Amino acid sequence: MNILAPVRRDRVLAELPQCLKKEAALHVRKDFHPRVTCACQEHRTGTVGFKISKVIVVGDLSVGKTCLINRFCKDTFDKNYKATIGVDFEMERFEVLGVPFSLQLWDTAGQERFKCIASTANL
Repeated sequence: MNILAPVRRDRVLAELPQCLKKEAALHVRKDFHPRVTCACQEHRTGTVGFKISKVIVVGDLSVGKTCLINRFCKDTFDKNYKATIGVDFEMERFEVLGVPFSLQLWDTAGQERFKCIASTANL
């Protein structure tokens, strides 16, 4: 049973874009130091784990942090301002070269009185 929503088509990266310089593309390099190669082979488990990253959006009061996140995740814009209390987050799913990847977008309150709540949320 899959409880996650399917990945949107515009969130699927079937191939990586060309790098400006070939030397910058680490995924095609083969000339790593032998100790690096050995360490990577020793820690390889043979399975691909659940990839997740966190983005924390911070800024002053009423600058559009929530609007930015809603536009990216829900493709919506709400012109009626509602203050974020503490922290909130959205989850966006991607597929990168066939590997599922999730991105947590954390929305923090801009008011000074909520700073202590954000700091206790382990952001």
